[in-house]
Amino acid sequence: MDLLCCEGNVEMKSNEDPVLCSDKTLQNALRLEERYTVTSSYFNCFQKELKPYMRNVVTTWMWEVCEDEQCQKDVFPLAVNCLDRFLCVVEIRKSQLQLVGAVCLFLASKVRQTRPILSEKLCAYTDNSVTLEELLNWELLVLSRLKWDVSSVVPNDFIQPIFQQLSLSKGSEVARSHAETFIELCCIDFKLSMHPPSMIAAASVGAAVQGLLWVDKQWTSQKELLTRLRQISGIEVDCLRACLEQIEEMINSNLTSTQMVQVAPSPVKHSNKLIRV
Repeated sequence: MDLLCCEGNVEMKSNEDPVLCSDKTLQNALRLEERYTVTSSYFNCFQKELKPYMRNVVTTWMWEVCEDEQCQKDVFPLAVNCLDRFLCVVEIRKSQLQLVGAVCLFLASKVRQTRPILSEKLCAYTDNSVTLEELLNWELLVLSRLKWDVSSVVPNDFIQPIFQQLSLSKGSEVARSHAETFIELCCIDFKLSMHPPSMIAAASVGAAVQGLLWVDKQWTSQKELLTRLRQISGIEVDCLRACLEQIEEMINSNLTSTQMVQVAPSPVKHSNKLIRV
């Protein structure tokens, strides 16, 4: 008899548990999310050296590492949440920002994946500007300052319950993929990342369904779709609409930036292994 080993380098995934999509699970996540939501800017009142654009650069680098490592979709949002929560309580120098980002990626991959990102690889992604000793020492610092509570509620935790209750007849997988991408973009944008995870998730789902030209004909207008999302999430329609419009504006801005880069005569090759802030 031949034995088949399926481990290799493939990330093993379990089947979706219907219990995790139940209304009770959704309500528990809604109840807990406030504990992990960053509601004020630490740039103006706490961090002296850091600027919003520096966070933008580092979170983009974190996202690229996750893409390169083919991480689970909820690793990046959790890492960014840990980063923001840590920066709310610990003042750092700008030269330490990528180190903290790498540590948060390390922790998030441990929590949300069966195979975490290797510490040596994370150091390599920083062009070895972060040493293994620094990574491990700061891992303990971040954990202690977050009181070892790194199982944050993130927008991705609401995606499956929302789609389950929307009951799309078709296009749900494509819409879900788009919604997860919108969530990642929201995490990079600091203003959007301060919204509650449930609002980001619901608005991202709304934007995804709209962007697919109403793949399901049960909603004939944005108002009908937002009303259904309000029934599921408990978030007011006006708040959902405002968040959805912010997401659409951000998407259009990113598309414009991408097009400008594509037509540039001398594009600069970008490396995800070196970030200077």
